[in-house]
Amino acid sequence: MLKNSFYHDLSDQNKYMINCCFFIFFVNGLYAMIFGSILPLLSDAYGLNDTVSGMLISSHQGGNLLAGFIAGILPVYLGRKKAILFLSSFVMIGFGLIIVTGQPWVLFVAFFFTGISRGSISNFNNKTVNDVSNSSPAALNFLHSLFAIGALLAPFLVIVSTAFFGGKGWQVACGVIILLVMVSQWLFSKMPLEKEQGLEKARVKSGGYAFFKERLFWTTVIILFFYLCAEAAINGWLVTYFVDANIMSVQQAQLLASLLWLAILCGRLGCTFYGDRLSRSRLLVIISIGTSLFYFLLLSTQNYYVIVLAVFGLGVSMGGIYPTAMTIAGSSIKQYPMAMGWLLVIGGIGGIMMPIVTGILSTNYGIFAGMAAIIVAIIIMLVGVVSYVRWEKGAKSID
Repeated sequence: MLKNSFYHDLSDQNKYMINCCFFIFFVNGLYAMIFGSILPLLSDAYGLNDTVSGMLISSHQGGNLLAGFIAGILPVYLGRKKAILFLSSFVMIGFGLIIVTGQPWVLFVAFFFTGISRGSISNFNNKTVNDVSNSSPAALNFLHSLFAIGALLAPFLVIVSTAFFGGKGWQVACGVIILLVMVSQWLFSKMPLEKEQGLEKARVKSGGYAFFKERLFWTTVIILFFYLCAEAAINGWLVTYFVDANIMSVQQAQLLASLLWLAILCGRLGCTFYGDRLSRSRLLVIISIGTSLFYFLLLSTQNYYVIVLAVFGLGVSMGGIYPTAMTIAGSSIKQYPMAMGWLLVIGGIGGIMMPIVTGILSTNYGIFAGMAAIIVAIIIMLVGVVSYVRWEKGAKSID
């Protein structure tokens, strides 16, 4: 498949770089999503209450958000290779601390460190694949497909480790993560990035924040911000919605939550196949409209089989939006070191805000009101896509 798309035209050096990014992003997905599985075991082992456990996850997300700024600034002064080697090392320290201590404040720092590395690796990999592939939607969709595969396998890593090592299984799983990150570090160290530092400094001196004046950058911000609003709220509240609305049991709802992630993976792989065969605007229109229609269908029925169809269709449609939208600002990402960081930070704020809004509305007006509010985010995202389509048509007419 890759040989017939963006991959075929890459030089051997660029193929090495992009292959490294693919493996490293798989590892990133594995450890980013393992916390949901190890947190109950870690809490039992160290006697942590739910408040502390929740704060640990928040600490991880805080590190992930802050990394958007750090990962954009540090390469300017250290160079990209030294910066990513330094920032990605924090995850090894974090998991090492998690293994050896149950002191809450140390754990807060440990989870924060894992977030720093997660966000930094996301910044580096998205930018590198965007630059090397010339903003190919197929390349970025395949990159994010591998993240999703890692995310899907994370619970199984904990299950298998626990089956073999019992109560210490979660610590063994953390040890496996550390070993995989060491491999990632070795791959980073072999990337041909030595000449980047002078170029990064020159770009900053010549107007490192000029991307704020570019329309395509802000179009991408709008799409990503409201997409992540919807994604975070749907993933966070879907199970609660089905249960509180008396639509299905907890077990059925959890299975559908897993189906959603499987469908997201299918959507990203689908966009990998067709991302370079359809125009970027047409692809975005199709999957954005699909997201809108399937989410409306999800909220409009209580029939189990229709809900299964709606959840699968929603996941397939959602899967390609984030990586495809990222390519809209591809020229800004390639030209300006800080552009990717700001995209990830602003988008991340949307992912933090919307679940809170959904929770407030649910508390005051019922769970359906909270879930219905997500429609607003999806519609504004669709408006951003339409804005891009109109810009693209205008640019073609001028040419």
